[in-house]
Amino acid sequence: MRKLSHSKAASKARILSSREVYRGPIFWVTTDYVLEPGGVRARRDIVHHPGSVVILAVDENLSEPRVLLERQYRHAAQSHLWELPAGRVDKGETELAAAKRELLEETGYTAARWQRILKFYVSPGFMDETMSVYLARGLKPGTAQPEDDEIIRKRLVPLSTALRMALKGAIRHSKTISAILWLPWHKSAGKARE
Repeated sequence: MRKLSHSKAASKARILSSREVYRGPIFWVTTDYVLEPGGVRARRDIVHHPGSVVILAVDENLSEPRVLLERQYRHAAQSHLWELPAGRVDKGETELAAAKRELLEETGYTAARWQRILKFYVSPGFMDETMSVYLARGLKPGTAQPEDDEIIRKRLVPLSTALRMALKGAIRHSKTISAILWLPWHKSAGKARE
């Protein structure tokens, strides 16, 4: 097998042509013909999205931390899903501002301390959307301000319960699974450093 040099492997595809085939209020789609770094010519249909934020809101007032989960209907999945609060980053908005806005809108909670803990691609085979996960601590309840099409139930769930839900398939949303699995790792890594 031929090894690629680091510079060749790290280079981007050259776009030979690009045509917008759909534009909606949240995302748009292009059909791109590209010459990829390995020399492959290919058609790539790409869903473009401005990016999203996910909020891992944690209540630390009890001996076991509790995670704020929401349950709402997701038409693409044809079911109600347990997930973390999340939403897109609006034009001109920072990720942190979007995270604070989404937490308040969807749950009514605000948080005193914020930290970005993860950033990943949602599905890079055909989509450029990234998700940034923020850890929100020092929670204070308030009144939710959901959008007209959002019917959201919220619940503070003990971390051990949230982990079981993720590992047994009751939570099926990748952003939520990633963040929930990160939390105990972070807690144990922090203890190891002490």
